[in-house]
Amino acid sequence: MELNDTVELHIRTSSLALSRMYNSIAAKYGITQTIGYILIFTTKDGVAASKIANLLGMKKSSLTRILQKMEDEGCIIRKEHETDKRITKIFLTEKGVERREIAKATVLEFNDKLVDSISKEDYAVFARVSKKIEQLSDEKLKETQNK
Repeated sequence: MELNDTVELHIRTSSLALSRMYNSIAAKYGITQTIGYILIFTTKDGVAASKIANLLGMKKSSLTRILQKMEDEGCIIRKEHETDKRITKIFLTEKGVERREIAKATVLEFNDKLVDSISKEDYAVFARVSKKIEQLSDEKLKETQNK
């Protein structure tokens, strides 16, 4: 197999294309793709900052900078857990809820467009392949961490 036709290259180029598209749309609302995902993952009951970091595969220091920006812009508020001060929960403000709806609608609209342009059979294959890639990646990660 040629290096310019690896599975990783196809995933990477697709991922970058999605990032460019979402960041272009998000910029019109003063946010980024990452901020959009944080807004989407933040529920009414709030969400722990550590959970967001894990969902997005981010280091906590990078997430802290983004959360500070979101707080400065009035999209979120952070509150310490009542009994466990190590946990900080993120809650959306009214402005955050408005931006969340925009982010959610944008993601769902593009997803609908993708689903409409891909056969059910192709989507099923894609889902299976994606799960297999995730499984093998997790196995390889554990293998390298145990060395």
